[in-house]
Amino acid sequence: MAGFLARRLLGSVVLAAVAASLAYLLAAAALDPRANYAGRTPQPPPAAVDAQLAALNLNDRTPLFERYLTWAGGVLRGDFGRSVTGSPVGDDLRRRAGVTLRLVLLGLVCGSVLGVAAGAAAAVRQYGWFDRLSAGLAYLLLAIPVVVLANVAILGGTWANDHLFGRRVLLVGGERSAGLDAGLWAGLLDRLQHLVLPTVTLSLGLIAVFSRYQRNLMLDVLGADYLRTARAKGLSRRRALVRHGLRTALIPVATYFAFVFGTLLTGAAFTEKIFGWHGLGERLISAVFTNDVNTVAAISCLAALAVLCASLAADLLHAALDPRVRAG
Repeated sequence: MAGFLARRLLGSVVLAAVAASLAYLLAAAALDPRANYAGRTPQPPPAAVDAQLAALNLNDRTPLFERYLTWAGGVLRGDFGRSVTGSPVGDDLRRRAGVTLRLVLLGLVCGSVLGVAAGAAAAVRQYGWFDRLSAGLAYLLLAIPVVVLANVAILGGTWANDHLFGRRVLLVGGERSAGLDAGLWAGLLDRLQHLVLPTVTLSLGLIAVFSRYQRNLMLDVLGADYLRTARAKGLSRRRALVRHGLRTALIPVATYFAFVFGTLLTGAAFTEKIFGWHGLGERLISAVFTNDVNTVAAISCLAALAVLCASLAADLLHAALDPRVRAG
């Protein structure tokens, strides 16, 4: 098992390094920090612009590979460079990373758990009303963009506040209420109220994906010999399905986990922008519009590291579910 995890970790580290490097090279080639100085009045001298861009490692007149080596050397020391405004990139992203990970991890857990449960239940009741209903809802959710889902969630939350709760229970706009000065529990409740709708937005698409994937995998194992053997040894149908069938069907889902995490980070960018969360996604969008190469590269690097961690977690889950991996 240790050898399996070591090989997978080494491969993931190499892929993360390649992804982060490509992200910097593409951002440095596509974005134009010099354009930020074009509309200023009075127009700064070209020599001053060159000096400022060189100090930030953003001068397009410096060879691209040389700029990349400077950036990569800083990343290895934990320094992501400076933004176009001159402020350290790492200081801003450190707080925003916690905001994004809190939202993404909760959405991933809710989406994957509910999706796997729905998919397994649909497979057991194949062609029943639940199977047909879950299939229709899954295809509908997959056809709706995240931007539309977020706005529908806001409208649904507003309707629920007015007609179901009679007060503002589901809150929209930021991570917490502005000017809130309350105790620990009141502050925690306020954050949870702001977290519900963004989490629902991210979870719905994952529920649709995992339910369809888990249903197909579960159907493959329902007629397996080891399930019939377990039933012959006295296990009830439910216990045999959960202990043997679902556990086997979860092994490919564990591998799929890391890839879904990367997709979820992309969806979180739009969700944060719409709900007013000041996370990495919101900062990435603003960095692209301001030609902030170092910030775009730093966020891409953090995303690659997050996917690496998700891949390691998927490998650990794979090893826990599959005894052949532990034996190897």
